[in-house]
Amino acid sequence: MSERITTPFGFGSTALEVVEGVDLSGRRAVVTGGASGIGVETVRALAAAGAEVTIAARDVEAGQKVAAEVSASTGNKAVLVAPLELTSQESVKAFAAAWDGPLHLLINNAGVMASPLTRTPEGWELQFATNHFGHFTLTLGLFDALRAEGARVVNVSSSGHLSSPVVFEDIHFERREYDRWQAYGQSKTANVLFGVEAGRRWASEGITMNALMPGGILTALQRHISQEELQARIKLRGGDNPLRLKTPEQGAATTLVLAVSPLVEGRSGLYFEDCNEALPNTEGMTNGVAAYAVDPEAAAQLWKASEETLKVQA
Repeated sequence: MSERITTPFGFGSTALEVVEGVDLSGRRAVVTGGASGIGVETVRALAAAGAEVTIAARDVEAGQKVAAEVSASTGNKAVLVAPLELTSQESVKAFAAAWDGPLHLLINNAGVMASPLTRTPEGWELQFATNHFGHFTLTLGLFDALRAEGARVVNVSSSGHLSSPVVFEDIHFERREYDRWQAYGQSKTANVLFGVEAGRRWASEGITMNALMPGGILTALQRHISQEELQARIKLRGGDNPLRLKTPEQGAATTLVLAVSPLVEGRSGLYFEDCNEALPNTEGMTNGVAAYAVDPEAAAQLWKASEETLKVQA
């Protein structure tokens, strides 16, 4: 087992602090969901470090506003926008097909949380379809661009993964009662497992993939949750030590660590929180990574199930 990775950064670090002194000139990045929440600050930090950044957004107009604002604040004019609707496999494949040239950083940041039971036209549960299937198809569709010069893929997961492993027998809640937090949890577990199997399959291609917990941040991600429930969950999650919330700038910091830090060069299948590699979760605690989220057998099973469902492969 490799030694745990620790960095000079922590809970209070911001994305801009992480990229200070980093030169990403000549590097190209894609950030899904880059038009809101921590996605905006991820885009800003990458642009500040000199990367060409494409905001992949469902709302192109919102993306254009963010691009203009980030360009103005960083002086980097290479902040672009392209349409991407993760729940639509057609949209995801179109985005990948339109991409030209190498891609050095793919930040799978977009997501939906705790939504009411909703199914895509294919009958897939919305959270799994968005948070995992959409990003799985996108990443595999961009495989050749990622392979061109070696690349890093970063999946924004969550401590919500502790709510559920991937329930392969009934991913889409067709035979069990729908629980929106379990649905969210298994989709976030999938984000971690994706990197475990990608690391095994793609090590020789120079592509790495890791996942992270950004922290508790109040953004549009919570739009399906009432204020009462949100406050109750914050209190529950914190126990005797109330959960400390982060700003979006702090929430994006761990993403940037995985995107640019030399300490994670060549490593895949890791899960970071507060800018450092997480320790194993212990029962009753709300931090750390669950054993089932880094289980190689579950990772291989998820990949196979995803390929079979989506009929895509790299």
